[in-house]
Amino acid sequence: MTNGHSDSELAEIGPSEQKIIDSIKKNNIDFLRLQFVDILGTVKNIAIPAHQAEKAFTEGIYFDGSSIEGFTRIQESDMRLVPDPSTYAELPWRKDENGRGTARLISDVRRIDNSHFEGDPRTALQNSLEKAKKMGFEVNVGTEPEFFLLKTNQGTPTLETHDVGGYFDIIPVDIGSSIRRNMVYTLQELGFDIEASHHEVAEGQHEIDWKYAPALQTADNVVTFKAAVRAIAHQHDVYATFMPKPISGINGSGMHTHMSLFENGNNAFYDKDGEFGLSDVAKHYLAGLLEHAPALTAICNPIVNSYKRLVPGYEAPVYIAWSDVNRSALIRKPASRTAAGTRVELRSPDPAANPYLAIAAMLEAGLDGINRELEAPAPVRENIYDFDSKKQEEYGITTLPSNLGDALDALEADDIICNALGSHITEAYLNTKRAEYADYLVSVSAWEHDRYLSVY
Repeated sequence: MTNGHSDSELAEIGPSEQKIIDSIKKNNIDFLRLQFVDILGTVKNIAIPAHQAEKAFTEGIYFDGSSIEGFTRIQESDMRLVPDPSTYAELPWRKDENGRGTARLISDVRRIDNSHFEGDPRTALQNSLEKAKKMGFEVNVGTEPEFFLLKTNQGTPTLETHDVGGYFDIIPVDIGSSIRRNMVYTLQELGFDIEASHHEVAEGQHEIDWKYAPALQTADNVVTFKAAVRAIAHQHDVYATFMPKPISGINGSGMHTHMSLFENGNNAFYDKDGEFGLSDVAKHYLAGLLEHAPALTAICNPIVNSYKRLVPGYEAPVYIAWSDVNRSALIRKPASRTAAGTRVELRSPDPAANPYLAIAAMLEAGLDGINRELEAPAPVRENIYDFDSKKQEEYGITTLPSNLGDALDALEADDIICNALGSHITEAYLNTKRAEYADYLVSVSAWEHDRYLSVY
């Protein structure tokens, strides 16, 4: 448990909590935002006066869980937030002219008796990490959430991109570089170890990469990253969207996810004598990801719009295969000069995904591959986008679900991934997403009006 609290009572103020309380006073912090996410990954928060920090650490902060998507029924609504002191961060964009500031703490959701709430996505990831730990593994994850910067009209986002740049372009084509620079500065203030930032393939599309970290920290970082990027974009009168496919005809935004397991301080995915430098553990893990890929898609690509990105021709993976050399496959083994850098990359996730549920589901799929010693197929080194149906069949390559409805069916049929989420989250997630998909199926789009209204 992150805070070292028992299930029956909360801990006393410890050194880490006291350090935060001292920092609050020293740095003129007026408010604390206790953040958490619902099952859809939407960030929620309760703001408390900073002088309530000690109470938050010792008692937790109570709230009505029945108002949160996928949490509790109204007759069992009382919940509490227990902040994780390791996530304390002062928000650079929340300083006022008098130097007063706001800080945030990411929190675990507990029941009144302080037992872990099974509907909390962060708890679901912690449960999966505990399973990995019992198998002797520590889990490292790195993500690459892409985003678009769009012009606004009186504060409302438009579909006009902020620039017309392309991959790795520079000023004057990439006029978003100054905004990215300010984003990098802000992220560094928040503790991110930034590795690179650049313009992506599509007009107005950007990427900022930071160093991998333990899985829970990475999930927390994704939540923080999205909030920081949006805040800095707002300061520049543009809108940052993590919608997977906001504009037709150009590339969508992915969140490629890199994973590795460490055992006794060594990378369990590395074998200097193994084919491609991969150990048997890595190959079993990779095979687990491939086997559970259809169900993972429901979690890693969670909205109707996700499937507008997952189509051939726009660099997004569609085919369930892996490769050590090309990016048309679902899973890639990136080149690495070091043992520690050996990893596998799942290329299908997009930034609409709840990072806690997505990482938990990916991890459980990989661990299932290890437990069952699943055999990975041979890598596909050709461009799968050029394959016809006969060649796909020859190579035994199937495709990801083509829509949210099919992905939800695959999730419901996959006991491993459902068990990873737990029955509470699985039921709430399926119900919410099926309602969303049903609503989409009966909606009439602008495309249909343009195509049919004057014809029929």
